[in-house]
Amino acid sequence: MEGDGGCSPTSSGEKRKKRDVDKPYRGIRMRKWGKWVAEIREPNKRSRIWLGSYSSPIAAARAYDTAVFYLRGPSASLNFPDSIGDDGYLHDLSADSIRKKATEVGAKVDALQHQNREEHHHHRHSPPTESNSGRVCLNPDLNEYPSPESSDEN
Repeated sequence: MEGDGGCSPTSSGEKRKKRDVDKPYRGIRMRKWGKWVAEIREPNKRSRIWLGSYSSPIAAARAYDTAVFYLRGPSASLNFPDSIGDDGYLHDLSADSIRKKATEVGAKVDALQHQNREEHHHHRHSPPTESNSGRVCLNPDLNEYPSPESSDEN
């Protein structure tokens, strides 16, 4: 009797835990081989906008947030509400431009995530202020595509 009661809560607990691991953020899922993908359904349509494939769940979630923000506006429920303001505004809200913007954001976040992992891995004891600009985790090559939106705001 006791053994029975002890084993059923763990099995349901494991199931719940696995579901959380599969979907830590809205709008993303994990592929069998470990990549995280994001997509979003277009409003009032059955079609979906593909938002890319990323190595970190955070990058996929940020790509999803970007798309949701442009599709649904500031009232959209986001994974990272604090991070959306610096992405500027899109004048063209077609599926293609939303996809482009979302994948841009996701790729940037992915690169930063990767770089942070590398830094933690290699320079565990060194101070983080090695770069002369004071901005630790931005490589110049991340800014290959300066978005026209951000120049409007400044």
